[in-house]
Amino acid sequence: MGTYTHKKLTEVEDSAPKFGFEEVQEARFATADLGAEDTGIAHIRVKPGKRQGFAHKHDDAEEIYVVVAGSGRVKLDDDIVELTVLDAIRVSPGVTRQFEAGPDGIEVVVVGARHDNDGEIVPGWWTD
Repeated sequence: MGTYTHKKLTEVEDSAPKFGFEEVQEARFATADLGAEDTGIAHIRVKPGKRQGFAHKHDDAEEIYVVVAGSGRVKLDDDIVELTVLDAIRVSPGVTRQFEAGPDGIEVVVVGARHDNDGEIVPGWWTD
């Protein structure tokens, strides 16, 4: 018989305070907590009317984002896409992305193949 791991995403450590982003978001990376070997998963909450603290992109990782609560927008390179509950968006490697919450905030679950050390943070990227 196979094994499994059960973990509530809201019980995973919030990484945002370690990097000074607690005023704008929560970021819970559950891959290790779940003991996942090949799959990456994260739970991101952006507070109402706020934008994520930075953009990011990957060289190799494809990610899928699913909005599980709230609404907002995501900037993908030069495009801005409006998002609501249960919208799913696939982002290919090389695309810079950053989320902005609507008036009720936005909450997304991110999944993709695990790619350790494959992210580039892009501070100050989305400016009005």
